[in-house]
Amino acid sequence: MPTNSTFKLTVRITDGDIDPQGHVNNVAFVRYVQEAAVSHWRAVASRELQAAFTWVVRRHEIEYLLPGLPGDELIVRTWVGEPSGATWERFTEIRRGDGGDRAIVTARTVWVLLDAVSKRPRRVDAGMVAQFGGRDLPAAE
Repeated sequence: MPTNSTFKLTVRITDGDIDPQGHVNNVAFVRYVQEAAVSHWRAVASRELQAAFTWVVRRHEIEYLLPGLPGDELIVRTWVGEPSGATWERFTEIRRGDGGDRAIVTARTVWVLLDAVSKRPRRVDAGMVAQFGGRDLPAAE
């Protein structure tokens, strides 16, 4: 995966994701955001980075713009922003896979980098940034 790019994950909505109102439950959208972030980390980070570090969420900020509906296929795009100390912001946008031109959910998540053994926060270093890039806007497609 090239640096400075978005990562895409396709998600098919399951019956268990639907709430009593007949649309995707907000908790399912949080799960999609997390699944995309974890998949991006596993796809881009070197084996050495994956063995040395782990991540925890410090904050999720999610804006629900349109409902996800039963049977929808969703495209979840994620990219990293700028790191700050041991934290790194990540952005996510979810759209319908049918070519919908509007985001149905947008999210900003702040992740904290931890040493995999000690579980203590570690500074995001230049080597990691080089593998992922860092900015606050998605790459042009």
